[in-house]
Amino acid sequence: MTPTTTPASVSALAPVTAGAAVPQPLAAPFPPLAGPRPLGEHRVWPRTFHDRLTAPLPGLKALARFAREGAVRPGRVGLADIPRLPCAPAPLPRVDSRALAVTWAGHASWIVRIGGLTVLTDPVWSDRILGTPARVTPVGVPWAALPPVDAVVISHNHYDHLDAPTLRRLPRDTPVFAPAGLGRWFHRRRFTRVTELDWWEGAELAGVRFDFVPAHHWSKRTLVDTCHSLWGGWVLTDADGQRLYFAGDTGYGHWFSRIGRRYPGIDLALMPIGAYDPRWWLSDVHCDPEEAVRAALDVGARRMAPMHWGTFILSAEPVLEPLTRVREAWEEAGLEREDLWDLPVGASRVLEHEALQEARG
Repeated sequence: MTPTTTPASVSALAPVTAGAAVPQPLAAPFPPLAGPRPLGEHRVWPRTFHDRLTAPLPGLKALARFAREGAVRPGRVGLADIPRLPCAPAPLPRVDSRALAVTWAGHASWIVRIGGLTVLTDPVWSDRILGTPARVTPVGVPWAALPPVDAVVISHNHYDHLDAPTLRRLPRDTPVFAPAGLGRWFHRRRFTRVTELDWWEGAELAGVRFDFVPAHHWSKRTLVDTCHSLWGGWVLTDADGQRLYFAGDTGYGHWFSRIGRRYPGIDLALMPIGAYDPRWWLSDVHCDPEEAVRAALDVGARRMAPMHWGTFILSAEPVLEPLTRVREAWEEAGLEREDLWDLPVGASRVLEHEALQEARG
């Protein structure tokens, strides 16, 4: 299967002609998916989601060790490659309503076109977020260059994924899909179309289904709200069966194989590969590059696009190491090089509809 690619531009998808083969049905999910929840439904959630943690949060002993070692940034050698970080801002490709196209704006922020919708994931267009240095690469797509945004998905409430200054730029009637317990944050900011979902629940917008799935992570935004809202990833499926998995922020663990069984036929997985060093501190909540490749295999994804690296310096690994290691891990797994969509910041990739039909035929 041959997707088009560009750091500079991507050609439009060829139109689907009459009599063209339709994609084969996806394998049956196990267990079957529940019906979609109503959009904007008012729901009452538990006060805390501590019972969803897959690893204990750090205790006093771990916090003392972290304070003692202080390994929160790469050394001078690890920072020296900042000018080499891949960044190639370019206009968004033109695509038709049957496209599956992604553009990496940086970190976990993507412009996803699926089923005729434009969807933003964890949009962060700010130059700086609370508690971290400024971006080391620019935002890949200027805000003014975005098409109308049809929906936003949020993985969890950490500041590098839920950015209030960016979200203030959106019309307040933009549909937002959020984890359970996070709706009140949006309602306080006068967003009027907020759909909160629990793990394994979905809702539909204009023929595209948005399913919220588990992740190995946690949530916290203030001193008093630890795990008061849920965390997770999103599976987007259009009417033709094209399926994208946005993993959000996550460590490696058992949830990936379950996601793959529940949502078979994932065409593209957007997987985090950075912010992993030191491992003793971060392994429970952030995949390293090798784990990200393993997770993509676990979910059964046909392709993987790395994210959550090369934008903000959140941990101690050298800035270019995530890219080097993910390429090596992909090759060692015996996977086709063209199926690793290791995009520069600002670049796009489009999955040709005909290639998808051939792959499923």
